[in-house]
Amino acid sequence: MQSPRFPMKPFPPEMIERNVARYASLRGSADAYVDSRVPGCLRKKFNLIGLGVTENEANPDLAPNIETPAVGFNVGMLECEPGNGTAPHAHQTEEVFMPLVGPWQVFWLDDGVERSLTLEPFDMIMWPIGCYRWFRYVGTGKGRLLTIIGGPDAGKVEYLPDHLAAAEATGVTRNADGTISLANA
Repeated sequence: MQSPRFPMKPFPPEMIERNVARYASLRGSADAYVDSRVPGCLRKKFNLIGLGVTENEANPDLAPNIETPAVGFNVGMLECEPGNGTAPHAHQTEEVFMPLVGPWQVFWLDDGVERSLTLEPFDMIMWPIGCYRWFRYVGTGKGRLLTIIGGPDAGKVEYLPDHLAAAEATGVTRNADGTISLANA
């Protein structure tokens, strides 16, 4: 009999339980990003595995719900009301979107031209590095979108300059290291 590729190791139930994020007890925050208070960008961020590109790392509600670090990827979920989503942004890593609840319209810039398409639940899109993209929830009730971001260092989000100014008008400023400061927090 051939030996297994990976040696057998103990994985007791308590170890595996630490790697479970139960929806009913997820921690998340509406103040994860610089654009989080801009009209049309109101959403709640849940870091499931890793921090992804979270800009408010000091917020304990944004600590990963699964504490075990992963190598090479981050998983999160966004939740928002109809008409909300994100400002145009890009990352230094790939990103995947998969609607879990409701349809989502996704947009991107194609050499400065705005394009869009609609994703239904369990459809998936992968965004290339540097592609400016954004999304809006176009369903009813609360929508939920799964996000997967490459890593291990996902970096920070890159926004278009006018969106940073809009965020600053809501009391959210961006620090030199890519984290944010919240007025009235």
